[in-house]
Amino acid sequence: MYEIVIIGAGPAGLTAAIYARRAAKKVLVLEAKVYGGQIVNTLDIENYPAEEHISGYDFATKLYNQAKNLGTEIVFEKVVGIETDSKQKKVITANNIYEAGSVIIATGSENRKLGLPNEDQLVGKGVSYCATCDGAFYKNKKVAVVGGGNTALEDALYLADIAERVYLIHRRDKFSGEDSTVNRLKGKKNIRFVLNSNVTKLNAKDKLENIEVVNTDGGVQTIEVDGLFVAIGRIPENKAFANLIKLDDVGYIEAGEKCHTNVDGIFVAGDNRTKDVRQLVTAVSDGAVAAIEAVKYVNN
Repeated sequence: MYEIVIIGAGPAGLTAAIYARRAAKKVLVLEAKVYGGQIVNTLDIENYPAEEHISGYDFATKLYNQAKNLGTEIVFEKVVGIETDSKQKKVITANNIYEAGSVIIATGSENRKLGLPNEDQLVGKGVSYCATCDGAFYKNKKVAVVGGGNTALEDALYLADIAERVYLIHRRDKFSGEDSTVNRLKGKKNIRFVLNSNVTKLNAKDKLENIEVVNTDGGVQTIEVDGLFVAIGRIPENKAFANLIKLDDVGYIEAGEKCHTNVDGIFVAGDNRTKDVRQLVTAVSDGAVAAIEAVKYVNN
């Protein structure tokens, strides 16, 4: 029996654990994969207060160790559902059932795919969703990045120092990422912008050989690349809770700034909830708020 069970060990979940432990609650964190969430793939964090430069891995490790040192129990199991009966909750994994007074869902999101026919088969054979993980395999080769947000821009910037050439492909004529990063990209001689365009085909034999790109005016071009890095957003990981928790039309948990869901005693924190800004700083903010609200709930 735990007072607070947190689902997810990303920045939101681990921050929630820190706040809950500082309130002297018995806390369990359940994580399906590895701690840190998507931030571990960020090479250099530059927009977090008081940390001018820190890698995503180092940031996540510091956060994980802080939660552990406060006495948080962290177990690596995938949660498949939640059941609730009055004030008691049951968090169900493939192997166990954990009873909780309150639950915080901080599952984050997963990579959004292009949806092309042979995309899954080419993962690890030219298609990747993590530039910092796989970029080193493409030293002095030609690569492409798809996307227009901060992740795509940062991926292109990172790959520009490794690859011979980087094509940055975006479906619109303007990027949604930070202007400062766009300006840095413009200063890189080996980056080519391919705007108003979509990748429509992945051509491969044993591995990726080239991609077909269609412009919004109907023009088609084939670009020879060894690697394609997809950074077109994320999908909230909330399917396991859809029968209990209210989701919006694209799958995010409906919740306001106090992180309450439609079920008493169940809260949400991080990128898997409805919000306007999804950044590291807002994820940890959610974690703190959700923990404070969960503590209030179990104290009543």
